[in-house]
Amino acid sequence: MTHNINTWKLDELTIAKRQQLLARTESDLSDYLAKVRPIVDQVREHGDQALIEFTAKFDDVTLQLNQLKVTDNEFKVAEESIDTATLEAIRFAADNIRRYHESQKPGEMTMQEVRKGSFVGERFLPIPSVACYVPRGKGSFPSVLLMNTIPALVAGVKNTIVITPPGIDGSVDAATLVAAKEIGITNVYKCGGAQGVAAVAYGTETIPKCSKIVGPGSPWMVTAKKLLSNIIDPGIPAGPSESIVFADDSINGGLAALDLLIEAEHGPDSSAYLVTTSKKVVEEALASFPDHWGRMGELRTSYASTVLCGDMGGIILAPDTKSAFDFINDYAPEHLQILSSDPWQYLNLIENAGEVLLGKHSPSTLGNYVLGCNAVLPTSGAATTVSPLGVMDFMKFMSVAYVTESGYPEMAKHAEKLAIYEGFEAHSNAVSDIRSHYLK
Repeated sequence: MTHNINTWKLDELTIAKRQQLLARTESDLSDYLAKVRPIVDQVREHGDQALIEFTAKFDDVTLQLNQLKVTDNEFKVAEESIDTATLEAIRFAADNIRRYHESQKPGEMTMQEVRKGSFVGERFLPIPSVACYVPRGKGSFPSVLLMNTIPALVAGVKNTIVITPPGIDGSVDAATLVAAKEIGITNVYKCGGAQGVAAVAYGTETIPKCSKIVGPGSPWMVTAKKLLSNIIDPGIPAGPSESIVFADDSINGGLAALDLLIEAEHGPDSSAYLVTTSKKVVEEALASFPDHWGRMGELRTSYASTVLCGDMGGIILAPDTKSAFDFINDYAPEHLQILSSDPWQYLNLIENAGEVLLGKHSPSTLGNYVLGCNAVLPTSGAATTVSPLGVMDFMKFMSVAYVTESGYPEMAKHAEKLAIYEGFEAHSNAVSDIRSHYLK
């Protein structure tokens, strides 16, 4: 089958075309708002029964009320069905993810003396509860479960649950259940999409109300998180997969094409670009695609070709390195891979990216599964201001301050002056001679 991969010259793009290339499938969710709102309302009003009805409607699965929560027997069946190599890979990934995130965890408390006798600092605490969303529609993702839940466990969240859509037979993916059990999570619920978000936002008879929800999902799920952001913390924006692969002249374009397909195969709503300053890379990449397609199945080939031949993917030839990285920073990709014999030379040019994978031996596959850095990353340009999922997403801190008797006079003098200037009389009185009278 012939696939006509999009190719553009960056310096010949119109402003409108450049903006189109920077867009994502979830940039405009207006078409989903009207559809998602009644789903959310139904779950709020009817709880479990609404979940059962929407699971039948959207997932084509008939569940009974007592089947919403995964049972001990379902965990057992899942464990018995997993081969040893897959179990070892899950354990390997979990260990690396835990090690990385343990290095992020702050101490219980910090204090510093800002002036003699005056101390300020922070006390760190885990948030009370979180729902980790594991998508199912375009595959099974035990890796997403590990990435979502391990930093929450490291942070010390007491109530960590998982929600995930059931498969066509009503079961949860076996490897996902095994991954959950391996790290100590047994509260897994069969619900997804907008209805799943509503369930953990409001709580149902079976599913507990949570303080926060994290994890990637469809535009339906993303829209529900936006609608319910005043009810539940929606976490970082994590929508359909997106990536940019940058390759310079030192790289064979076939390798660049190989890695370009990693995120493109996630689904037809993904976004993936190869950005290069080399015509050689472009020609070699285009020539290599038939071989790459030939080693992929029909479904993933369909997804990847839809992306690379559609509105959200392809190859961009930049006139120079600066132009290439100006585009990359404007795009602020979820995943950015730098292919070069000397990838470190480009690191300081990168301002906006969810993650940066440097060199020929660091494909996104490793980051997605086993390196340990979190693969739940900001999408839709949010990497301009938002960081990858990490331990601090599951923690909060409160400011702590203590002023000694010797430190108080200097602090009070300046605070009183500012309070008087701003017209706050109770503020100024509290640090005036009135307080001195009581302190005596």
